[in-house]
Amino acid sequence: MTVTTPSRTHAVIIPSYNTGAKVYETVREARAQWAPVWVVVDGSDDGSVDGLRAMAAQDAQLHLIVLPENRGKGAAVLTGLLAAHAAGITHALTMDADGQHPADLIPAFMQRSQAQPDAMVLGRPVFDASAPLLRVRGRRISNGWTDLETLGAGIGDSLYGFRVYPVATLIAVMHRQPWMRRFDFDTEAVVRLAWRGVAPVNMDAPVKYLRPEDGGVSHFRYGRDNVLLTWMHSRLVLEFLLRLPWLVARRLSRRPPFHRLGR
Repeated sequence: MTVTTPSRTHAVIIPSYNTGAKVYETVREARAQWAPVWVVVDGSDDGSVDGLRAMAAQDAQLHLIVLPENRGKGAAVLTGLLAAHAAGITHALTMDADGQHPADLIPAFMQRSQAQPDAMVLGRPVFDASAPLLRVRGRRISNGWTDLETLGAGIGDSLYGFRVYPVATLIAVMHRQPWMRRFDFDTEAVVRLAWRGVAPVNMDAPVKYLRPEDGGVSHFRYGRDNVLLTWMHSRLVLEFLLRLPWLVARRLSRRPPFHRLGR
């Protein structure tokens, strides 16, 4: 069954880059849970655009944006945010197109966001045996840096991209600086939103690492993307030091993001 009654405030945004036929399954699952849904094809050359166009032509609540070249996850999400914002959407749930994220939890995350619209609702990954040990250990390092950069604001996970963001605030954050356009998007988004006083709400969500024979696709490159993350955290730590007096004052006075809204 596909949800046909659209939300006036909350939408799903799915950036996609060369995920093959898996994107069709992801979009169908998302549409079964929510409307409207925006899919942003980030310069894919895997033939998925034609199939997505056919799906969108038959579904008024499925909106397709095709970028002419690959610009990165953050740039694709920003494109979707701008389109959704122009349509009156105030909050957007982002999810990956590769089948890793749990579409069945979309309603629960949206309901939490509707109840606490000033917050960002962040997925906290629950790993199974398919999770690569190197990836799990690596994200612990990133989470440690994020905890430092936000002075312990309570971000459960800095990398898991299944989240609900306040759209206008995130657009404003991204327009103020040139970063957050590629793999650095997920982490830098939560840090900068926390600096703006957006409190995190954490909700557990499973994550699947699919094998290639099951349609799994990964564009993560350990060398390239770890260099990008190292550069990102270097920038954020320097900026954190400049913001430290202000963050300490907010923490002592229990002002957002330091008042706890959830787990």
